Amino acid sequence: MTADSFPEQATLEQAIDLPLLSRTTAWAEVNSGTTNLDGLETVAEMLADAFAVLPGQTRLIEPAPVEAVRPDGTVDQVLRGQHLVTTVRPEAPVRILLTGHMDTVFPPDHAFQQITELESGVLNGPGLADMKGGLSVMLGALQLLEQSDLASRIGYDVMINSDEEVGSGSSAQLIERLARGTAAALTYEPALPDGTLAGERGGSGNFSIIFTGKSAHAGRNPDEGRNALVAAADMAMRLKALHRAGLSVNPAKIDGGGPNNSVPDHAILRVNFRPQSLADQAQAQDALDQLVTDIAQDHDLDVHCHGSFGRPPKPIDPQAQKLFGLVKQCGAELGLDINWRGTGGVCDGNNIAACGIPVVDTMGVRGGAIHSSDEYLIVESLVERTKLSALTIMRIAAKGGL
Repeated sequence: MTADSFPEQATLEQAIDLPLLSRTTAWAEVNSGTTNLDGLETVAEMLADAFAVLPGQTRLIEPAPVEAVRPDGTVDQVLRGQHLVTTVRPEAPVRILLTGHMDTVFPPDHAFQQITELESGVLNGPGLADMKGGLSVMLGALQLLEQSDLASRIGYDVMINSDEEVGSGSSAQLIERLARGTAAALTYEPALPDGTLAGERGGSGNFSIIFTGKSAHAGRNPDEGRNALVAAADMAMRLKALHRAGLSVNPAKIDGGGPNNSVPDHAILRVNFRPQSLADQAQAQDALDQLVTDIAQDHDLDVHCHGSFGRPPKPIDPQAQKLFGLVKQCGAELGLDINWRGTGGVCDGNNIAACGIPVVDTMGVRGGAIHSSDEYLIVESLVERTKLSALTIMRIAAKGGL
């Protein structure tokens, strides 16, 4: 079957008439860094207006509470933006989940705020690839689906969160709830410039370990003190010793300490774990728990660990393999050679896979240099990837699942 002979072709050709680029640039022109609540509110309203063209209910969901450990050791709540959910045909016999994020890594005071043309067909700008272009592709694919005879055979939820770039702490429960009972999920992180998708992913866990010692004068009675900074440094070294193939351990920062003439009674160690498998994650958690106990005993002070493995590892199981195979087949019919490979990066696809739902999480535009001022979008991929997603969804509808 060639790219011009399959039955969905006429519907897919309507992608060229969709405002894929104009809405991408309009969304990207509004700063929506994760901490920019005003910008996120504006973008959420723009997205709600855009997704209202779909025949369902679009609503904004309040974020779940998120805690953070401050440099002084206090734990308080962090404010996040609202999340968007669109629900279409909840009664349909086959349901899928489509997810994306509206936040970027660029705060409002960052120098990178403008969209420029690098060369013909390549745009540079904040969030163009990651992932406002992907959100436009997602909406475009659903618009094409709704114009097809297959639309009535499938229902879906769209979830666009405001905190993916910082781990989805305020949206993880929402993702889990929406994923439950679905046949498959598509997430719109950018593909690589050549179109390669992310396959299996390692996991990620972020922890803040609080050390509470006892202050004392460094000259008069130092031995009466309990040095929290030394305990944190000892913990950092022991954690780094856990680093191995299959488990990256990165002690990243120590907050705390004090003047030279005082034994410091407070420190916080920030550490990131990257396990390749669920077994690696379990071993890392066990080792961390044991070290908390050991350091507390060895240094005679209090140690409290705050955090979790917010992104579990994402393997490619047989159902996921089927979904990747379907995307590859759809790509071939569109004249695209779709491949995938493992990556150390994490995203909401990790959380979806942890629910037992097959997911392809790089269905967005082709682009690169994300999370930097060199981020770019390959413009032709907007139409290309819209067709790919739409055809994939139509095939799931036609087959009644994977």
